[in-house]
Amino acid sequence: MLVASAALLLPLLPARTDASAAPAGRGLLQRDFDRAAAEYGVPRSVLLGVSYLQSRWDTHGGAPSVTGGYGPMHLTDAATALAEAPRPAPGAEVPHGTGDRRGDDSRGVPRTAPRLAPPGTSALPPRLRTLEQAARISRIAAGELRERPAANVRGGAALLADAQRALRRPATDDPADWYGAVARFSGSGDPATATAYADEVFAVIRSGVSRVTDSGVRVTLAADPDAVPRQADRASAAERTRGPRTAGTRKTECPRTVACEWIPAPYQEFGDGDYGNHDKADRPATLPVRYIVVHDTEGSWDTAVRLVQDPAYVSWQYTLRASDGHVAQHVPLKDVAWHAGNWYVNAGSVGLEHEGFLASPDAWYTEAMYRSSARLVRHLAKRYGVPLDRRHIIGHDNVPGPTTGSIRGMHTDPGPYWDWAHYFELLGKPFVPTAGPRADAVTIRPGYDGHRPVYTGCTTAGEPCAPHGSGAVRLHTAPDEDAPLIRDIGLRPDGTDSTTGVNDTGARASTGQQFAVAGRRGDWTAVWYLGQKAWFHNPRNRPTAVGARGVLLTPKPGAADIPVYGRAYPEADAYPAGVPVQSVSPLPYRIPAGQTYVAGDRVPGEYLYAPAFDTAGHRVVRGREQYYGIQFGHRIAFVKAADVRVVE
Repeated sequence: MLVASAALLLPLLPARTDASAAPAGRGLLQRDFDRAAAEYGVPRSVLLGVSYLQSRWDTHGGAPSVTGGYGPMHLTDAATALAEAPRPAPGAEVPHGTGDRRGDDSRGVPRTAPRLAPPGTSALPPRLRTLEQAARISRIAAGELRERPAANVRGGAALLADAQRALRRPATDDPADWYGAVARFSGSGDPATATAYADEVFAVIRSGVSRVTDSGVRVTLAADPDAVPRQADRASAAERTRGPRTAGTRKTECPRTVACEWIPAPYQEFGDGDYGNHDKADRPATLPVRYIVVHDTEGSWDTAVRLVQDPAYVSWQYTLRASDGHVAQHVPLKDVAWHAGNWYVNAGSVGLEHEGFLASPDAWYTEAMYRSSARLVRHLAKRYGVPLDRRHIIGHDNVPGPTTGSIRGMHTDPGPYWDWAHYFELLGKPFVPTAGPRADAVTIRPGYDGHRPVYTGCTTAGEPCAPHGSGAVRLHTAPDEDAPLIRDIGLRPDGTDSTTGVNDTGARASTGQQFAVAGRRGDWTAVWYLGQKAWFHNPRNRPTAVGARGVLLTPKPGAADIPVYGRAYPEADAYPAGVPVQSVSPLPYRIPAGQTYVAGDRVPGEYLYAPAFDTAGHRVVRGREQYYGIQFGHRIAFVKAADVRVVE
């Protein structure tokens, strides 16, 4: 059993960065928390702390989360959410398992991935039916609990009070006395997850939080450094947690501050040279880990866990559950999972799948999952020396196609609704200006909650998605909202313009990405993007980017333009006998003379040859050719060091 130590569970910082992001509201939601706490005898800080971990006090207009949770308390009614959920538009997201599973052409055509039906509502676990329990205890109608924030808060308070009674604990004013009730509120069936959840809530209570919610109302939880649960209460909460204990934790490679179980992805041979669903390796001894890739599952936790256990499917290292932040590990970190669709990235990365849907803007991610993911990423980054920036902590939608023919099939998750700004705040690396307002480079950083560009195609092709905060900005051919969007010839070889489609990444810059400035005009800033001058709205009174320092690259003197690559492979004469030469295949893009791009790592050309189940023939090929990673468009890319000049 894994139980996080309260001493180890330090607050994720900073907790207050968005407190002044919008004008203060009238405090109506704060009043609702005060009244519910008094009505049910729950300490106000406990009620606020639980709600913050579930929803950050947002109401989401009554829309359910990815796990069917409603309102500030995230009371779950997955049966109703499933019944009312709109179906994604056809082709909205490229499903996992299509095309080449590894992003490598050294093997034959892979098997067809299985298609699993979603679980029936009769099989939903208790953690996905807490609204039903709240309705029974509070005698508030289920519809009110789903639709009215005040009722939802009362329902959450009723659940906490009921849990305290069930544990035969007094309803005191001391928050520490409520540790067991908070653990039970999580709905988690195993002690490790329940106590990790409660530890996270109390970390929030100790640090305090103040923010403006999505409804424009300020809510504040004052810091209470003395809210430290007694060790005996933590142990008792673990013992009293209902349900089976998490199985198979000894093989996991997780920090002690998250609850983690081992659900292995199978390494299995099918015959005829085919096998799945990952490759054995010896990282980092033979290969460095340079990237951590954020995905969303495009399905439920249960579906994702079933799929990763199928040897005919793809694989990833970790899955994170939305309702409580629980983590499952599937592939050892030393091995290579098939998650990114680009073999070069797969060989040098760790993949994290988060329960969610990119095209459902109001199927919101919980704070519990964001925080658990941040703890895991910080642990992995420290272990492998991965910098905490957006050139190394990337989305699946930032992974480049390895070849021209693969570009259109690359995935687009976690999409424009993933809150990169908040995620990096939790990582302890918020995006702040590192240079003045006239700097030669910028970091994209719109205010997530108030920045609501219209996307289309979430449920019906061409139709607007529900308004929602976003961390991405649009890029135009001129400093005008009516100007066409930048073209991506990899996605549209016919030269047509990019669109506002939720899965169209052709003219999109995301929070944390850095670009070289190409010009400024009034409230507009231009950057170099996909070999073009791309403009985005960046008003001084509400900036969507801040100044950045960094190393810039430009084509070497005398070159009219230079090629761009989706993988950094060695030169032909670096391959030993018996290892087929992999083509150094340029993408259809070029960088013209005079343009500059923000540089990432300088790396050697590198290729992992692993075409068979038997690892005896596996080889790592490294060449003399050096590459730089760059932020080229929405996705990262690579240029040869010999083709560029460094501009400080």
